[in-house]
Amino acid sequence: MANIKPLADRVLVRPVAAETTTKAGIIIPDNAKEKPLKGEVIAVGNGTKDEQMVLKAGDQVLYGKYAGTEIEIEGDKLLIMRQSDVLAVME
Repeated sequence: MANIKPLADRVLVRPVAAETTTKAGIIIPDNAKEKPLKGEVIAVGNGTKDEQMVLKAGDQVLYGKYAGTEIEIEGDKLLIMRQSDVLAVME
């Protein structure tokens, strides 16, 4: 992946792939899938003077349904969002 360094309080997140089948074995088409709400932090900015960066690369996070801006890098779909858009860190 290209060397990307988010600025200020932004983080780069790789969404976890949405499930394609249900427990009953029903296949869900791509256009009916919910947007994933969890992902892995790939890179973080330095924070701002008012907001210290608490996330780090490798953190598993939960974020809001409409958080971030989707970007595509080398065929990989990623989200770039503000640290404040992240709701929780999964431990």
